[in-house]
Amino acid sequence: MSRAYLQIRNDYLAQAWARSKEELAKCLPAEIIFDCLHFQAFGEPCNLTPTDILLSGKSAAGPESLLIAMYASGVPALSCQLEPLKSFKELPNSMPYQAAFAANAELILVPQVIKIRTHRDRIVSKFSGQINDQPISGDFSFTLWPLPRIPLYYIFNLPDEEFSAAVTCLFAANAQLFLPIDGLADVAEYTGKRLIKLLQELNYQGSAS
Repeated sequence: MSRAYLQIRNDYLAQAWARSKEELAKCLPAEIIFDCLHFQAFGEPCNLTPTDILLSGKSAAGPESLLIAMYASGVPALSCQLEPLKSFKELPNSMPYQAAFAANAELILVPQVIKIRTHRDRIVSKFSGQINDQPISGDFSFTLWPLPRIPLYYIFNLPDEEFSAAVTCLFAANAQLFLPIDGLADVAEYTGKRLIKLLQELNYQGSAS
């Protein structure tokens, strides 16, 4: 992480910890463990301190840590309202980001759809999610929680003789209460990248066994 990037992250951390530890824990929400706030983020255990963000016990220096800090700095003590689900295009002020969102959050997963179906139970478990037993469309669907109040509802269409595979990522009705629009787009992008990395790890474990 560059020094300038680190400073931005730390500025968000300072804003987050301007609240009391108890209030911040309620808003995230998180469990208080000594001087840390513990929750799940991007499929990993996350510890938030006034000066650092640790993912799986290691200081996080990537874009995910900036998103976590941004989320912590402004998240209100409100519940996520999942329905009615919204596409990214339906979110206010999303126009400048729509092409990048489609490419970086949805299209990157299209080549992985069959593998995603094979490993969906492991994926859902990793991201504190759930299988959507009655999806609104598609061949299969699940919801992942990259951040505690920001679910991503995925719909997958398998390839067939007429159509290629397709991926749709939907947001909760009140998603913009928890992050600005560019932050939501980035959360979906880095969730997709984490998902692909997890698939690579699972495939490697399968080939090694």
